[in-house]
Amino acid sequence: MSVQFLINPSMSDTQFLTQWLSGLTTQQRSPNTLKAYQRDVSKLLAFLQSEQSNPLHVAIKKLHETNIKKVDILEDSHYFKELDRLAITRFAGFRMEEGGISSSSLQRELSAIRHFAGWLVEHGILTQNPAQDFSIQRPPRPLPSVMDAEVLQQLLEQQAPIDRDEARLWVRDRAILELLYSSGLRLSELADLTLPMLDLGQKLVTVTGKGRKTRILPIGSKALVALQEWLPHRNLWAAEGVLHVFVSEQRGEKLHPRTIERRVSHQALRAGIAQHLHPHLLRHCFASHLLAGSGDLRAVQELLGHANISTTQIYTHLDFEHLTKVYDQAHPRARK
Repeated sequence: MSVQFLINPSMSDTQFLTQWLSGLTTQQRSPNTLKAYQRDVSKLLAFLQSEQSNPLHVAIKKLHETNIKKVDILEDSHYFKELDRLAITRFAGFRMEEGGISSSSLQRELSAIRHFAGWLVEHGILTQNPAQDFSIQRPPRPLPSVMDAEVLQQLLEQQAPIDRDEARLWVRDRAILELLYSSGLRLSELADLTLPMLDLGQKLVTVTGKGRKTRILPIGSKALVALQEWLPHRNLWAAEGVLHVFVSEQRGEKLHPRTIERRVSHQALRAGIAQHLHPHLLRHCFASHLLAGSGDLRAVQELLGHANISTTQIYTHLDFEHLTKVYDQAHPRARK
């Protein structure tokens, strides 16, 4: 059941923002999404306020801040009820030219502003959404990099370290690497994974991804073995009441995503891999290798948890690039 909030047209900009975010909280939006929305709309508010009262260089300094707590905004301004397309155009130009942000970052900020402005329309504060059809030209999306299956084999089948402490960490890290590649998990999904979400008997893992959407994924045989080897260690390390699958050795608490990133990079270096390895690259490898072997784009979309198949289609370009290289090297009429 949705919660209704009383919206008074005489409210200040910050009150509008607070009420909007409160409504989103009842819709079970993730904390990260709420923080991003708050940060992005607050940048627009800081810009509108700075246009009226602050020198331009002060506004530039404000909008460079990424932590919303550091963005200095006035509590009693009333600019949102006058928001129009020209203001958004000035803001977009300012962010690109003075803020130096990429078009993709600006698109994200505009998405939050569009959502907020739509909320203002719903509550009679604005008559129309000035950001509804506002867009900027987005450059071609770069192809994600992937690793060859042979390189991944070099990573996953490397020998355990001689040092006993590092050897214990390798048992955990190998389970992390195998699961990331086996099931295509996002970093946040892996970090939030708890014991009840694993069904080793059925070789399945249940994760909650973007938009709080739940999906059930298969666990590969190699990842299953790695998890079975890790869990006895995990049970000795985990602090009381901690249910997360991957925990730290010293404190027994949930592994922080940044720690996971560091351990993934460390194991790649130990295996002699020059390419920078991060958890999301293993997700790219999962998608690309699976698509190359199956050709089933819809299945890959479901496994990745993509809401839009256009997001998944980028991997078809990767596979086509590989096929083009094979053709150029092998076809008699392609060789120079």
